[in-house]
Amino acid sequence: MFRWIVSILVNALLLIVIAGYFDSGILPGLGSVYIEGFGAAIVASIILSLLNILVKPFLIILTLPVTVLTLGLFLFVINAITLMMTSSFMGDSFNIDGFGTAIWMAVILSIFHLLIQKGIVEPLAKKS
Repeated sequence: MFRWIVSILVNALLLIVIAGYFDSGILPGLGSVYIEGFGAAIVASIILSLLNILVKPFLIILTLPVTVLTLGLFLFVINAITLMMTSSFMGDSFNIDGFGTAIWMAVILSIFHLLIQKGIVEPLAKKS
C-alpha cells in the first residue's frame, strides 16, 4: 500500500512537471497539456493507475502482434491511449491537446519512470 501511495505521488509530480514543460515553450510544437493543480494531478494519477491495472493488460493482449512487430514501441501508443482516457475522465481539470501530444507525454513519462527506477529505487533496494 505504501509503494502504491508513493507511486501515485511521484506520478502526480511528474504530471505537473511535464505539463509545465509542454506549456512553457521549452518543448515547442508538441501541443499543450493542462492540469489544474496538485489535487487534480493526484486524481489523474489515481485514474491512470486504475486504467493501467484494469484496461492496459487488455490493450496489450489485443495489440500483441503490432507490439511484437514494432519491437515494443507500440507500448507508447497504449500508454498514450490510457493518458487520453484519463484526460477524458478528468474533464477540464486535466487536458491533453491531442493524440500526438499524448504520445510525447507517454515517452517522456516512461523516460522519467526509468530514471527514477534505476537512479533511486534500485539503489535504495540494494542498501536494504
